[in-house]
Amino acid sequence: LNVVFYEKPFVKCERLLETYLAFAPKGFASFAKSMPLWIKEKLFQKSVIKKQLAKALGDEVNWSQRLLFSEHHLSHAASAFLPSPFEEAAIITVDGVGEWTTTSIARGKGNKVEMLYELSFPHSLGLLYSAFTYYTGFRVNSGEYKLMGLAPYGEPKYSELIEEHLIDIKGDGSFRMNMKYFNYCQGLTMTSESFHKLFGHPPRKPESDLDEFYMDIAASIQVVTEKIMLRIANHAKKITGCNSLCLAGGVALNCVANGKILRDGSFGNVWIQPAAGDAGGALGAALFVWNHLLENPRKARKPDFQHGSYLGPSFSQKEIETFLNEQEASYTVASSDAELCSTVATLMAEEKVVGWFQGRMEFGPRALGGRSIIGDARSTEMQKVMNLKIKFRESFRPFAPCVLKEKVDDYFEMRPNTDSPYMLLVADVLKEKRESKDS
Repeated sequence: LNVVFYEKPFVKCERLLETYLAFAPKGFASFAKSMPLWIKEKLFQKSVIKKQLAKALGDEVNWSQRLLFSEHHLSHAASAFLPSPFEEAAIITVDGVGEWTTTSIARGKGNKVEMLYELSFPHSLGLLYSAFTYYTGFRVNSGEYKLMGLAPYGEPKYSELIEEHLIDIKGDGSFRMNMKYFNYCQGLTMTSESFHKLFGHPPRKPESDLDEFYMDIAASIQVVTEKIMLRIANHAKKITGCNSLCLAGGVALNCVANGKILRDGSFGNVWIQPAAGDAGGALGAALFVWNHLLENPRKARKPDFQHGSYLGPSFSQKEIETFLNEQEASYTVASSDAELCSTVATLMAEEKVVGWFQGRMEFGPRALGGRSIIGDARSTEMQKVMNLKIKFRESFRPFAPCVLKEKVDDYFEMRPNTDSPYMLLVADVLKEKRESKDS
């Protein structure tokens, strides 16, 4: 039995200390706030894990010899390639920051993952996107998908300004950020006063009204992100020569950028880890030890080795009925699947909202049909109703329409024979199926 942690806490702590020293004395407030937690919990992560393992599984095992630590981006890369349906593939991982790495390119072949190229902190596409998440009034590390959802409502008026002042993008997708405009290295905020002066507005206050300016800001950083990701993908193609691409890391949840990479055509096949963030890093670390280090064979299989990402718990009919009875809930039991589907279809046609619960729970941040809220995508009011009355979230937040796989080409501009089982690719609606804003 081996146990592996998805990153190296001591190396990460080293990066934090070096960063604080580089910006001293400016970073003292941030240093004073974060260091006690790091010293108490993070720096001695190994001891904490060993104690918990002994408590849960017994102390007969020498956990010091069984406990391993993988590098953060190596864990991401393994999570992207090893469950994928490819025998060989280029791997791109992009996030905020691991220990030092923020972006990496690797090659996967058979049961091995080889790291080829990386960018280092503080130059980070993930942190750049998070800075704009903060600036538009959303919570960093959880609101980035809101920024992506807001982008279609604006125009990329500030993309040139971003490239002129904030980030220097090279032809291979590498970049350097002008740290004058950012505060995440030494402060408690993501952006600096220089950032705010450049765009002529302060950060939006959370929960305040969203005006056109912040919509345009969202559209602008989305365009810049897509440009960088496309260049990184083209460089990965060049240095690996692979026809298939795997993606992981928090930025790989940007399904709009993923769709652009797929349609660009540099790679014949693209597979994205459904749990592309740090939760997937834990899976990648385990697979890396099993396949790469212990040299257990890996056989690529279609559609993939992730089994639809339905890796969570499931509940029997009896368990569900017992729970409902305990809650004194009112319910009816359908006599057949046909009756159930007919009832749900009728409710949806009446513009009712349905909670759909079946099978195992999904692993990852996207609802894939195991635990979903569904409504009639034809209704012009459904998005507003579900956002404001059911999910209690911003009215602009999007929902994903579901269509039968054989009908995808009737509605969306997708590459032929392309699967999108994990809600990680955005495709444009066919022009003939679009309605004008005035209709």
